[in-house]
Amino acid sequence: MRDKLERHQVWIYLLAILSGILTGWSWPEVSAVFELALWPMLGVLLYATFTQVPLVHLAGAFQDVRFLGVLVLGNFVLMPAVVWALLFLVPDNSALKLGVLLVLLVPCTDWFISFTHLGHGNGARAIAATPILLVLQIVMLPVYIWLFLGEQLVVTGIRDHLLPAFFGLILVPLLLAWVTEKAADTRPVLQRYLNGLGWLPVPVLAVVIYLIAASQVNLVIETGRMLWSVSIVFVLYLFAAAAVGKLLSEVFHIGGAPGRTLVFSFGTRNSFVVLPLAIALPEAWAAAVVVVVFQSLIELFGMVAYLKWVPRLIKDTPTSEATVP
Repeated sequence: MRDKLERHQVWIYLLAILSGILTGWSWPEVSAVFELALWPMLGVLLYATFTQVPLVHLAGAFQDVRFLGVLVLGNFVLMPAVVWALLFLVPDNSALKLGVLLVLLVPCTDWFISFTHLGHGNGARAIAATPILLVLQIVMLPVYIWLFLGEQLVVTGIRDHLLPAFFGLILVPLLLAWVTEKAADTRPVLQRYLNGLGWLPVPVLAVVIYLIAASQVNLVIETGRMLWSVSIVFVLYLFAAAAVGKLLSEVFHIGGAPGRTLVFSFGTRNSFVVLPLAIALPEAWAAAVVVVVFQSLIELFGMVAYLKWVPRLIKDTPTSEATVP
């Protein structure tokens, strides 16, 4: 069941957003109800997602120092520089720019693993890296926003709106996921429960996308023209991510499956981890929510292209697996 859901997830999400738009367009009065329902569903989504990350084995993620060093260099130095350059292509609208920054500055920690596996990357390295990626993005995101948009936004936005959402919708599910994983280490029943949670992210994410599309359809229509220019940024980002992954794999001699893992990490973003932060912002920043959701849809179709392109971009070599222990 889980494999089928992941294999067809792009079409599931597309159906969810189209259904949501149709619902919101036909019955605009459901908007307020759906916005309320969105918060608990986001909590369930993040809890289910975090339980698939080996949080209790964080120390083991530090063993492959060279690969992880290159992964961190790409995700937290080079790709933010790419985002900074692409920001000049975004219309002069602070909400749109914030949405772009929120979604492109945080590496993915969930479907990155699935696409890495499907794209002949190294799934073990992807799983080991996710706790590090999660911790670093939590620390670095406010710093990036301060650097790119200015101190005032950080003082008023993050302090008053982003931090409550972060603690309520990210830290709480993260803590519950850690407790669940810790308990499952010694209790087989909980381990089966933990494994069962693995099929939840795709259907729950589809519900979240449906609720957002239905409640935000009018905002999508209002910002439609500007979204087209933002879509160009997201497409260019995917090409840049592949180029950076190819470059780093050659410079540091990380070929084959580990090299492909780099590309998938740089190309996938944590859109539904930052989504609660965007939703928590005041009404003036509402366009940021649409940007985050819009990026996730473009990325999904981009990953379908990656599955065919990345194995050709970074091919196996006789020593590709041996070069990164």
